[in-house]
Amino acid sequence: MKILIVNTLYPPEIIGGAEVSVSLLAEAFAQRGHQVSVVCLQNKQDRTVDVLKGVRVYRMPLDNDYWPFGNDRKPSSVQRLKWHLRDTWNRKSAARFAEILDIEKPDVVHTNNLTGFSVSLWSEAKRRNIRIVHTLRDYSLLCKRSTLFRGDATCVQRCTICAAMTSPYLLASRMVDAVVSNSQFVLDQHTKLKYFPGTDRRRVIFNIADPSSVVPSPASSSDDLIFGFIGRLEAEKGIEVVLKAAEQLPGDGWQLKIAGKGLEDYVRGLKSRSKRNVEWLGFAKAAEFYASIDVCLVSSVWPEPLPRTLIESINAGRATICSTAGGIPEIAGFSNMVGSYEPNDHKRLGELMLKAVNERSRWKIARPPQPGFAERFSADSVTGQYLDVYLDNNRTNRQ
Repeated sequence: MKILIVNTLYPPEIIGGAEVSVSLLAEAFAQRGHQVSVVCLQNKQDRTVDVLKGVRVYRMPLDNDYWPFGNDRKPSSVQRLKWHLRDTWNRKSAARFAEILDIEKPDVVHTNNLTGFSVSLWSEAKRRNIRIVHTLRDYSLLCKRSTLFRGDATCVQRCTICAAMTSPYLLASRMVDAVVSNSQFVLDQHTKLKYFPGTDRRRVIFNIADPSSVVPSPASSSDDLIFGFIGRLEAEKGIEVVLKAAEQLPGDGWQLKIAGKGLEDYVRGLKSRSKRNVEWLGFAKAAEFYASIDVCLVSSVWPEPLPRTLIESINAGRATICSTAGGIPEIAGFSNMVGSYEPNDHKRLGELMLKAVNERSRWKIARPPQPGFAERFSADSVTGQYLDVYLDNNRTNRQ
C-alpha cells in the first residue's frame, strides 16, 4: 500500500511526543513492506527529500512569518495573531503539498498535527479522490494554542477568538473520511462540537511504544526515593504544581530530578524557587532518565491527550503519580504502582509524594506493567488497526 503521512515535524526535529509517535508508525509500515512517504516542515526556504529508515521524507518550507517551534523566546501577541490567521487556510502550503501528491500518488493520506500546514492540505487530497485519515494528537482544530489551556487553567469553554478562528477547521473536517484519536478523551472533545460529521469511522488507537527505547531496569541505588519529571518546562505540563508539592516534603529522604527545557526566563524563575533536593538536568535521554529515578511524576494541568512519558515510565517498570487530566487515566492503570490526583492540586500531590517517601521500600521496586500493556502499544497491533481504517470504505463504527 502507498501511504503518505503528514505531520508538522519529523525526526530529527523533535519537540514533543507526536514526532516520535508518527515516526514509529511510519517506520513500522515501511518494515512491513508498505511504501511510505512523510511530509513535514523545516526551517529552510527550499524543499528537500531524504530517506530515513526506509521512509521517504519530504521537508517543506514553512509559508508563514516565523518559525514557531522550539523557540526560547515568545513572539509578540500581534505577531502570533498574524501567524495564526495565515495558518487558518494556507494556500501556498496546499500548493506545495499538491506537487508531492502528484509525485507520490498515494492510496491514503494520513494527516496528524497540521499546525504550519493548515487544513488546506485536505482539499488537495479530496480533489484527487484520495482517502483521508486524520489522527487527533492535540486540540489544534479547536484551540489556536492547541492545548485548551490559557493562563493557568484549562478552558472550560472555548473563547470567542478560538471559536471564530477555528470555524474553517470545523467546515473542512467534513472532507475527512476517517478520524482516529490516541485517546477517547480527545475524540470526545471534537465529536461533541460536531467535528468530522462525514467520517465513516471513528477509532481510538494508542501510539506505538518502542520496547527497545526504554527497557525495564532495577530501582535506583540511592537510599533516597528519587522522583522524576521529564518534558517541556511550561505551566501546562504542571512543573509548578510539582515544585509546590515538593515544598511540603521533609528536608531529606528524597530527590527530584527534572529533565527538559523551556523558555529561558521562565526556567530561571523556577530554579530560583526550587529546594536543594531538586536537580535540573536539562535535556536528557529517556532511557537514562528512567533508569535514574524511582517514581515518575506525570503532572499535566492541560488535558493532555496521551503523554508518551507515562507510556515510557510504565514500560520502564517505574511507579507513577499522575494527574487525572485528559487521557492520562485511560492508561495509568497499566502501572502496578500508581497514585492519582486532580490537576493543579499540589497539596494532594504533596501528600502522595510524602506517602511514597515514607513507604520508599515499596515505591522503589521496579515492576512490570499490567498484562495486555505491551500488546496495546505494539507495532503489529497499531499498524494492523490503522490498516483496517485505511482500507475500510464501507463498514461504520460511529460513536
